[in-house]
Amino acid sequence: MDRIRLSGNGPLKGTIPVSGAKNAALPLMIASLLTEENLILENVPRLRDVRQLTDLLTDLGVDFTLRGRQAGQNSMTGQTITLNAANIVQTTASYELVSKMRASFWVFGPLLARFGKAKVSLPGGCAIGTRPVDFFIAGMEALGATIEVEAGYVIAEAKNGLTGGRYRCPRVSVGATHTLMMAATLARGTTILENSAQEPEVVDLANCLIAMGARIRGAGTETIVIEGVDRLHGTTHPVLPDRIEAGTYAMAVAMTGGDVLLEGARGDLLAEPIDVMRRAGVTIAETNRGLRVQRNGADLVAVDVDTQPFPGFPTDLQAQFMALMTRAKGTSEIRETIFENRFMHVQELTRLGASIRLDGQSAFVDGVESLTGAPVMATDLRASVSLVIAGLVAEGDTIVNRVYHLDRGFERLEEKLSACGADIERIPA
Repeated sequence: MDRIRLSGNGPLKGTIPVSGAKNAALPLMIASLLTEENLILENVPRLRDVRQLTDLLTDLGVDFTLRGRQAGQNSMTGQTITLNAANIVQTTASYELVSKMRASFWVFGPLLARFGKAKVSLPGGCAIGTRPVDFFIAGMEALGATIEVEAGYVIAEAKNGLTGGRYRCPRVSVGATHTLMMAATLARGTTILENSAQEPEVVDLANCLIAMGARIRGAGTETIVIEGVDRLHGTTHPVLPDRIEAGTYAMAVAMTGGDVLLEGARGDLLAEPIDVMRRAGVTIAETNRGLRVQRNGADLVAVDVDTQPFPGFPTDLQAQFMALMTRAKGTSEIRETIFENRFMHVQELTRLGASIRLDGQSAFVDGVESLTGAPVMATDLRASVSLVIAGLVAEGDTIVNRVYHLDRGFERLEEKLSACGADIERIPA
């Protein structure tokens, strides 16, 4: 199993290209199941999760071609994937494939909408708390599906197709919003989804579906209205830039007191994290090429944050911000309101010398003068990159184990950081 070694090596300086968003690319790839025509996705990141979803779609019968692997091509820019689901061979998504990544479960919606049946394994995924599929099931039942859960599989049927309906999600769920919105595009009549997720990735999916012929309004608000159509056609769609990757590198730059242009990053996708970082003493400016992040000499200041659904502070940046606050002046309170069990990085950060105490949903971080390198263990995707951020300023070597978590969500992380002066390398297994 690969490891990453890094050592505190001064400020990051240079340019980091921001990849396409994983959290947008995955539902966009799944949307290919809704049409017999080609769906061409541009700026798709090179990630383990993308490869695993490709394996699942291929197992269902989706053909795909990939551009962006030619010799001499910049490995830190996106690739283009063409997906064609004209010849689906089965509507069963196996445990062996779905268990590797929770987002795989989202094929449930498009398969049921287009083929009138689906058998999808209950998902596995990273250990950051319960994310039940009850919302997905109740939403599909509101669209007329008959559903049973048997032997670890969700078995759904809509013999005469889905019909429009009204569904209010008990709790904001990005995955349920993606899945139900895709399914509703081919349902007869009007579907109204209330308490919907408002994340940019939901809007990106809606924009792609609209380009495919869907009739959707309200994406990006809590109420989405979908008028079902008989069929969807192909289109070409660019994946939006990854706001979580951009926010992560912004915090890495802030941690080291650097000056980096995050090429392609969009400030409108990061309004709350940018505000929080500015209050912490970081300078962030929008340019025509992206976001320029600087912290030259000024101390970091402790800031309190609560994670919230978009447009609030994202839970996917909570661990990274906690790492940043370990070196801030004062005490910050970081409250996690989205997922339970998402403080597993705390124990590993304390191995590097951080001072953190937990109280229920809150972590209280007392800033320290310095961190010291040590072997640490990645427990999930965002936790693992928080250890990298801390290691960038820790004295001596930090060894991050289980970096396969990083490969799920960060494209060429060590290459991007080393290009800006970081002392970082991957140690092959």
